[in-house]
Amino acid sequence: MAKIMGVLAGFGVFLVIVGLGGLVLGFLGLINFEEFAFGLSSGVRIIGSVAIAGCLLCALGFGWSEYRDYFKS
Repeated sequence: MAKIMGVLAGFGVFLVIVGLGGLVLGFLGLINFEEFAFGLSSGVRIIGSVAIAGCLLCALGFGWSEYRDYFKS
């Protein structure tokens, strides 16, 4: 279970980096946000959702390790 949570946290960090990188590149004008628009959601919302999903995965992974360490001691 610890390996799964480690992978989950690592993948979450990766998604946060990708999402924030996409937002920075978009705000600097290097990529067009409209290419990522889907339905009624704007491109900023889609790219921001990637970073938020990564943050949630990090919270799950790191939270489980804290929970496990709390009951170890």
